[in-house]
Amino acid sequence: MSFYITLLRILPLAFLRSIAKVAAYFINQNPNKSMLWKTRVNIGLAYPELSPEQKEQLARESVTKQCLSYIESGKCWAMPPEWSIQQIHTVHHLEVLTDALKEPKGALIITPHLGTWEMMNAWVHQYGTPTIMYKPMKDSGFNAFALHARQRLNATLVPTDANGVKALFKNLKQGGFSVILPDHVPQPSGGVVVPFFGIPCLTSTLASKMAQKTQCRLVGLSCFRREDGEGFDVYCDELNDPELYDRDIERATTALNKAVEQMINRFPAEYMWGYKRFRGASNKEDLYRKTSF
Repeated sequence: MSFYITLLRILPLAFLRSIAKVAAYFINQNPNKSMLWKTRVNIGLAYPELSPEQKEQLARESVTKQCLSYIESGKCWAMPPEWSIQQIHTVHHLEVLTDALKEPKGALIITPHLGTWEMMNAWVHQYGTPTIMYKPMKDSGFNAFALHARQRLNATLVPTDANGVKALFKNLKQGGFSVILPDHVPQPSGGVVVPFFGIPCLTSTLASKMAQKTQCRLVGLSCFRREDGEGFDVYCDELNDPELYDRDIERATTALNKAVEQMINRFPAEYMWGYKRFRGASNKEDLYRKTSF
């Protein structure tokens, strides 16, 4: 693993991106396998109004974007935090974030699997020390690499269990801020089946329950590479729909899914469509069975 970390550190980002594009090219030669297959299924479900040609183009573009995000995340983990901060070119509506961080009831940052979210970790840590729920990765070596990089930022990392949830609540009640990726597919006990892009599917209730109980401010953050390749842009979205705080957990979670959809629709190809997000659909149909697109 140390060899690969060294390569990520010394190779220019532009060269690493070229490697990612080559990998995406080969993935896109196998439409019925792996990442492209799942991406095609998900885009077909999320954007039924698109023509077959538009869906295919979006799916292949998304595979390329996902590969780029993976290599960019690896690069920022290998580099000092200052490097990642320097990559942030433009921040849209920064006042949405800074105003939320002044909220005495705390702020909850909603960060979907969208764009290169890892690239803004160091940037957001300039504004405080968030509490972040951390789910270990399957590969132990890669997990240790990512965990070490995140711990350098002095974030409070908590496990995805009851103790972690308590730590998140405590931080918000003390006026701090926490970060949650809201679009993991949870265990059935930790979610409800509500629409996401019109498809009823299992969705985590954690962020909605935290908003209900603490009345914290909600802010969406996303980070995208610029078209000219010169750095990344961050978008700060104020999530202020009253239904996000509704006592009915299904209504609140549905509202959160709608907010995430709006963030994704800004640049649909940048979402991580390559995993089975629509698992747990209430119609019990296997949406991911191998069929024609």
